[in-house]
Amino acid sequence: MDNQNIGSNLKKWLGFIALAIIVIVVLSSSFTIIPAGYRGVLVQLGKVEGVLSEGFNFKLPFITSVEKMEVRVQKEETNQSASSKDLQTVSTVVAVNFSVSPESVNKLYQQVGLDYRTRIIDPAVAESIKAVMAKYTAEELITKRPEVSSEIKDMLGKRLNTYYMKLEEINIKDFKFSETFNNAIEAKTAAEQQALKAKRDLDRVNIEAQQKISQAKAEAEALHLKKQEITPELVRLKEIENQEKAIEKWDGKLPQVTSGATPFINVTPSK
Repeated sequence: MDNQNIGSNLKKWLGFIALAIIVIVVLSSSFTIIPAGYRGVLVQLGKVEGVLSEGFNFKLPFITSVEKMEVRVQKEETNQSASSKDLQTVSTVVAVNFSVSPESVNKLYQQVGLDYRTRIIDPAVAESIKAVMAKYTAEELITKRPEVSSEIKDMLGKRLNTYYMKLEEINIKDFKFSETFNNAIEAKTAAEQQALKAKRDLDRVNIEAQQKISQAKAEAEALHLKKQEITPELVRLKEIENQEKAIEKWDGKLPQVTSGATPFINVTPSK
C-alpha cells in the first residue's frame, strides 16, 4: 500500500513538473524583448503582421515569430570600378551611411528580406557610380569631385528610398587611374607649370619695357617743356647773373694774356 502511495505521489509530482515546464515554455513564447536601435517584424504563420517597437512586447506563442532589424545608422563600404567619359578605367572606394525606416521595416522584410545589403545597397551603389562617372572625363572626376559626389548621392538616395531606406551620407575615399593616365597627368601638369612660368616672365619683361617707355616719354616731355620755357629775356638775364658772379669773384687784376677784347668794363677813373 505504501508503495502504491509513493508511486501515485511520484506521478503527481511528475505531472506538476511537466505542467510547470509547459507553462514556462508558453510564457516564454508569449513575449519578446526588442533592444534599442532595433524594430521587430512580427510574423504569424509565415505572414507579416506588423512592427514591434523597442522594449517588452507580447506575442502569440508558437504561431508567431519576431525578426529583429536594425534601424540605427549603418555603414556599407564597397570597392567599385567604372569607366569615365573619355573611357578611362576608374577604381574607387565608396563608403555609404544609411538607415532603415523604423515604420517600414515590415515592408522591407516582406519585399526584400534580411539580406538587403547584398540585394539592394551594393547593386544600387555600383549602378549610381557607373551612371554618374560616365558623364565626366577622368580629369573632371578629380577637379569636380564635390559635384560628382553630390550627383551620386542624389541618385543613390532615390534608389534607397524606393526600398524604405534613407541615405545619410556618401564618401568617395579615392579615385585610382591607370599608370599610363597618371603619367599623362603628371606630364600635363609639368607642361602647364612651365607655360605659366614663361607667361609670368613675358609679363615681367613687358612691364619693364612699358616702364622704360613711360620714363623716356616723361623725360622727353620734361625736356620739351624746358625748351618752351627758354626766352631771349631769360637768356639775357642768365648772362647778367653770370657777369655779376664773375665780378664778385674778381680780385681787381686784369688778365696778363687775353685774346680779343677785355671781358670787363674799364673802371679806371679819367683824369
